[in-house]
Amino acid sequence: MKAKIQIGIIGLGKFGFKFGKTLIDLGHEVLGIDTDEERVKNAQYDFTQVYQADAANKEVLKQMRVDELEHVLISVGDAIAASIMISMYLKELGVQNVWAKAIHHDHEKLLYKIGADKVIIPEYMAAQLIANRIAMPGFIEHLPFDESMGIKEFTVKTWAKKTLKQIDMTNQYNVQVIAIKKFGQQDYSFIPKAGDILKQGDSFVAIGTIAQLSKINS
Repeated sequence: MKAKIQIGIIGLGKFGFKFGKTLIDLGHEVLGIDTDEERVKNAQYDFTQVYQADAANKEVLKQMRVDELEHVLISVGDAIAASIMISMYLKELGVQNVWAKAIHHDHEKLLYKIGADKVIIPEYMAAQLIANRIAMPGFIEHLPFDESMGIKEFTVKTWAKKTLKQIDMTNQYNVQVIAIKKFGQQDYSFIPKAGDILKQGDSFVAIGTIAQLSKINS
């Protein structure tokens, strides 16, 4: 079984709380930080750990040892300055994966320049998804017919030199491989054959329940 991921979430508003609750439901460990007492109380029975503190203070982040976390998401609402400062501090402290929520594209650009590894604008993502569904009937992105299902991309590591038949993901994990991309190539090959051999650095895409996909360690 794949090891648990330790994630920090700074800002426990609607987005931050839902993000963390989903990760908890998938079996991971989540540390939440917010300055608001009510938000902290709301999350304390769901998250692994919750603290009421000002994450815009670098010393506070040091004391909480956030540098030991694998991922940290910054979701501090409209506080642009705070999100930028926190992103900078997290990178200076050595956090490998810093994700941040932005409120517009200029905010997004600033966060990337500061060093954020991934920036998301939830409202833009939701608007794009809804527009695609209206303009292209049948369009699927997040498998709305079943919220437990998902599609995930994996990079081959321990499964190098094995065939899809040998790995037998359908029976071992109850997921189905739908595409493979060879290392160094740009395009995927869809509906791969059971005898296709995986090599180090290859990528493959699988479909299945989110719970089962989270268990795969390729």
